Amino acid sequence: MNFDKALLDPASVFPTPDAVCDESNLTRSQKIEVLRRWEYDARELQVAAEENMTGDSSANPLSQVLAALRRLDAENDPDQSSPTKQK
Repeated sequence: MNFDKALLDPASVFPTPDAVCDESNLTRSQKIEVLRRWEYDARELQVAAEENMTGDSSANPLSQVLAALRRLDAENDPDQSSPTKQK
């Protein structure tokens, strides 16, 4: 498992956000870091979908990522979220 690659593109390394939680070669902190990146990417995809810039918005894994973060008891970090049209 390539941690640096997982940080750049979590979906290219893990099939699901839950797989990050189950990865035994990562510390809890590393898992949270990877999932935060995945969350950021998913939020960006959500904004793009709202602007009709993507195809299938149902493929957005945001709810799965947030559930995985809850599994790790990760605190909600509003500074980690992506920019939105409202900001």
